[in-house]
Amino acid sequence: MMESNDQHIPTQRSAGASRNGSERRTEERPAAMVAGRAPSRSASYAKTTEMPSYVQSIVDATPRGMTGVDRVRFQAEQFSKIDARDRAMLRRFVDSFLARMSSSNASDVDMGGPSSGGFVWFRIDGEKRPDLNIPRFSIDETNIMILSLLSRRGMKSLVEWNAADFSYELPSSAGQRHQRFRATAYLDMGHLALNMRAITAEIRSLKSLAFHPSVEKGLKFRHVRDGLTLVTGVTGSGKSTTLDSIVDANNEDVHGHIVVIGRPIEYVHESRKCIIRHREVGQDVPTFKDGIVQALRQDPDIVVIGEMRDPETISAALEITDSGHKVFSTLHTSSAVESIDRIIAEYPSEEQSRVRTRLADVLRCIVSQKLLPKVGGGRILAKEVLWMTPPARAAIKNDNTNEIYQMMWEGWNIGQITLEQDLYRLMRQGLITPDVALDHANNKRRFKQLAK
Repeated sequence: MMESNDQHIPTQRSAGASRNGSERRTEERPAAMVAGRAPSRSASYAKTTEMPSYVQSIVDATPRGMTGVDRVRFQAEQFSKIDARDRAMLRRFVDSFLARMSSSNASDVDMGGPSSGGFVWFRIDGEKRPDLNIPRFSIDETNIMILSLLSRRGMKSLVEWNAADFSYELPSSAGQRHQRFRATAYLDMGHLALNMRAITAEIRSLKSLAFHPSVEKGLKFRHVRDGLTLVTGVTGSGKSTTLDSIVDANNEDVHGHIVVIGRPIEYVHESRKCIIRHREVGQDVPTFKDGIVQALRQDPDIVVIGEMRDPETISAALEITDSGHKVFSTLHTSSAVESIDRIIAEYPSEEQSRVRTRLADVLRCIVSQKLLPKVGGGRILAKEVLWMTPPARAAIKNDNTNEIYQMMWEGWNIGQITLEQDLYRLMRQGLITPDVALDHANNKRRFKQLAK
C-alpha cells in the first residue's frame, strides 16, 4: 500500500547492474529519468508479476538519438511485430496495476513520461501519490507498456494528435462485472504518459444524491419529457456518476429509448425498461455533433451527450432539445451562473443575443457539483442546483445572469440551492470541516455570513 506521509521521489547515484550485466553510473537524478534503463525491481512485487523480456529487446533496439513522437512511432512499429500471445502478456502485467487500484480504492492511476519519476501514481481520497511497492520503470519501458493498451485507432490518434482518448476493460473474475476505465495517453516531454480513471462498477441511486423531490421528479422522463439539464464541475467532480444515476433511474422508471454519446463510453448500461444505445465518438460516430444529428433520426426519448466543449456541439444540443427531446450533458464549470455565461461566450458577440434566447427557452436544470474530503475519510458530494423558473429565463434573455444566484438562494422550496448553502448543511451535519467548506465555497462572503 502507499505510504501516507509526504515524500519526494527518491533518487539514486548508481543504477547498479543493467540487464546484460554491465555496470553503468549516472549523476544523481531520479533513476527512471534515463530513457531505456529500468531501475531495480521490487522483489516482493516481482514474485507475482514479470515484465515480458521482449520489452527490453525493443528498448535496446531503439536508436539513442531518436526523440519525441519519432521514438514513440519506432517503438510502436516494433511492438506491432510481437505476436498476439506475447502482447497479451504485457497487458496482463499492466492489468496488475489496475487491479491494485480496486484494492486500494483509488480513483486514478498515472504513469509514464519523465515527470512520473518512473513510479506508478494513484489518487486515493483526492490525493495523488507514488506507490513505492510497485517497481520503477524506465521511460522507454512505460512507452511500450502504454502502447500495449492502444488499438489501431488509438495509435493513429496518438500519431496525428499526440494524444488518444480511449476506454479500457479489465477482465472480470467469476461472477463479477468487468471493471472499465476511461483513459488518455499523451506526450510528456516527447515520451508517453497515461492517466486511467476507474469507472464505478456500481451505480448510485438517484435518491442517494439527495435532490429535492421536485428536482428528482424533473430529472425523470415520466414527469418532464423535454428540456436541457447540465451537470457541471471540474474534472473528477463526479459528473459522470451523476449522469449515470439519472440514466439508471429513467431506465428503471419508464419504457423508452436512451441514446448515450460519449468519448469514451464509460459505464455501459444494461437495457431494462429502456433500450439504451451507447455510441462512442471516434468508434461509432465521428464527432459529438454527428452523434447528436444522427440521434434525431433514431427515435430517442432521452439523449445523453458526454460533454459540450465547442459551439458546434452546443448548437446541436440546443437543436435536439428544441425538437422536444429530454437532453442531459456536462460542462467543466463550477457554478450554475458560470455555466450559462460559458455557453453564451462560446459564440461571437453578434450571435449571443440569439443564443441567450434559445438557451433560456430550452434550459431546464443545472447541477454544479464538487467532491470534498469527508470527515473520517472518503469524499462527499456538495452541489448547487438551479431549477429554471420564469424569472430565471428572463434574467438569461436580458443578460442579467448575476441575478440568478439570489434566485437560487431564495428558491429552496422548489429544490434550488446554492453551493454555499449545501456546504453549510454538510458542515452542520459534521460531514466536512469548516475549513474544507470555506475552501470550496465559490462565494466565500456569502458562506461566512451563513457560518456566523
